[in-house]
Amino acid sequence: MHKHKTRKPASVSVPTARAKRLLTPVPPLRYSPPDMESAKVPSTIHAPEAGIPLMSDRAYILINVAPGQTSSVVRALSQIKEVKTIDPCWGKPDIIAVVEIPDQEALTQLVLKQLHSIEGITQTETHLVYKLAES
Repeated sequence: MHKHKTRKPASVSVPTARAKRLLTPVPPLRYSPPDMESAKVPSTIHAPEAGIPLMSDRAYILINVAPGQTSSVVRALSQIKEVKTIDPCWGKPDIIAVVEIPDQEALTQLVLKQLHSIEGITQTETHLVYKLAES
């Protein structure tokens, strides 16, 4: 019978100044224009101007992380300019990040090339924000 060695808990480092700045600075809610039916409900998405194509500029990325890797993943995320907020969470997902991107191709490259290459990230789930058109 083998005895299992007990491991000391991994030390948690204090986030860098940039990472601290990114943690949960929640902007005020934006509301839809008064002429829209949905204006009664607060919303963080907004209607496009007439003639402007429906194009996202923001996405929520839910990130699952290997045990003990959250701090290092937060540090790595804080170095990516498109990442605007990083919120470590209890449970799943381990981190919710908000990114601002110019188009869907940029989002694809961000997730598949940059985020998936970060050691400790085990899975991502991306939710692209869309703008409501007038009905």
